[in-house]
Amino acid sequence: MLTYDSTGFRLDGRPLRILSGAVHYFRSRPEQWPARLAAVRAMGLNTVETYVPWNLHEPAPGRRERLGELGAFLDEAHRQGLWTIVRPGPYICAEWDNGGLPGWLTARVGRRARTSDPAYLAAVDAHFDALLPQVVDRQWGRPGGTVLMVQVENEYGAHGSDAAYLAHLARGLRERGVTVPLFTSDGPEDHMLAAGTVPGVLATVNFGSDPEGAFAALRRHRPEDPPFCMEYWNGWFDHWGGPHHTRDAADAADTLRRILAAGGSVNLYTAHGGTNFGTTAGANHADPPFNSTDWTHSPYQPTTTSYDYDAPLDERGLPTAKFDAFRQVLADFAAEHPDEARYLDGRTPELPPPAPLLDAREVTLDECAELPFGPAVASPVPPLFEELGLEHGLVRYTATVPALSPELPLTVEGLRDRATLRVDGGPATALERGVAAEPVTAGGGARVRLLVESLGRVNYGPRVGETKGITGVRHERQYLHGWQAEPLRLDPLPDPAAWAPGTPAPEALARGTLHLDAPGDTFLAVPGGHHGYLWVNGFLLGRYDARGPQTALYCPGPLLRPGPNTLTLLELGPAAPTRIVLREAPGIGG
Repeated sequence: MLTYDSTGFRLDGRPLRILSGAVHYFRSRPEQWPARLAAVRAMGLNTVETYVPWNLHEPAPGRRERLGELGAFLDEAHRQGLWTIVRPGPYICAEWDNGGLPGWLTARVGRRARTSDPAYLAAVDAHFDALLPQVVDRQWGRPGGTVLMVQVENEYGAHGSDAAYLAHLARGLRERGVTVPLFTSDGPEDHMLAAGTVPGVLATVNFGSDPEGAFAALRRHRPEDPPFCMEYWNGWFDHWGGPHHTRDAADAADTLRRILAAGGSVNLYTAHGGTNFGTTAGANHADPPFNSTDWTHSPYQPTTTSYDYDAPLDERGLPTAKFDAFRQVLADFAAEHPDEARYLDGRTPELPPPAPLLDAREVTLDECAELPFGPAVASPVPPLFEELGLEHGLVRYTATVPALSPELPLTVEGLRDRATLRVDGGPATALERGVAAEPVTAGGGARVRLLVESLGRVNYGPRVGETKGITGVRHERQYLHGWQAEPLRLDPLPDPAAWAPGTPAPEALARGTLHLDAPGDTFLAVPGGHHGYLWVNGFLLGRYDARGPQTALYCPGPLLRPGPNTLTLLELGPAAPTRIVLREAPGIGG
């Protein structure tokens, strides 16, 4: 069993320094897990950590999906000779949509999420009943078990102070059979450690620099706990329209060396970032005034599809300069502390060969289809996405201005997050959350149509749990009533009534065929595209956006096959791209 005191950890009585790296099973394809985990071990780590996104596994109330993926990932870690750390939430942040909380749940409970509210706790308990058996069965000490630790919530001290909520979670983990050490993780600020920790539960801290100061703060609150950085932020994530974040490898390696010199265990956040496939990317929101270069024109900033994170292993899983720098630090530590830096088994770690990479080429989009919206729902006010049973996608809202009304301006309220507005089928006006737009007017009898697109839900801060759609449309001061709402889910790929040869157009599906002798990794770009969605053989890679910093979407080789492959595009801006280009490099920040 794993035990600890102020001096460090012991596993079955022998000293162990936990040298971990975050690899999220949901941000790569299962076929890629062996190579990703082998590379983590080759860097010199002995443990791998993963979050568990609740909304991935319960996308609708009571509908469980992909539950076995966590267990399969933990089994692969065992095959690769790695111990594991599991962080099941229920909230995870992780730059993931809604911080991992299901949108259907937060729309129902509102600000009572992440508290001891009975309705919220009932949903958490049901989720843990379904999820935790595969963790419990793989705890250290059981056959094939590698799980050393399980987290209680996540960075709760940055959010709230409901001690009863944290106690309920910790008690629930124990009652469901978790016997390995539990832990919390928070920023090293005093108020966060005071509110986010649980009596009798190991406390850890998250930071990107100044390990000496962070560990000193932890000691003030928990002198009996060992120093452990549960998230060493060695890189950072990107927003659409913002800069690509990088960190000097030597600087990052110096901080890692100082963590280890201070006697600390560590979890690299991240070792491999991966990809926010589909509509899973989250967002951030800064209330004005703001002046960071990240916030170019709106306080709302959705996260890119790429979660490369400037990590030691890039989005394809290849080693970077940071990998080499970290491997040297870890090798030096292992030479000085061979007993502490041991592995689950005695194999010599080896870096796996890179996956094949396709040559550059392009695919012409030569077939088109209309979007197959769902049946219209009548409502006096525009229904929210969540009220339509839609986590993400599009909703087409239509209403008619009362007869005999004069020509007056329209105001769209509560837009989340993008829309095109048309009056009587006229020219489209683009609307974006938090951005002023040119005024649009409408007179009596005019037909108002809004095509609303959701982007990532805020994953950190007080806006976690926000709803999607619009809350109303005013004709001058008068609200328009009598709406029709037609939802369209984008994941999985919508199935239109018919495809026909034709020229691509905005707000319509377009597709082309990629012929391959053999599959391989590639990066897909949309020249001339403004923003939209891209599918490969029906799998939604994610969103693209001409604002960058990401200029091409990573397409893992396992999504492709020998012979014909279908690439499908939905352009939602004013552009009409006619081709998709395969590139050999991601072009992040380029």
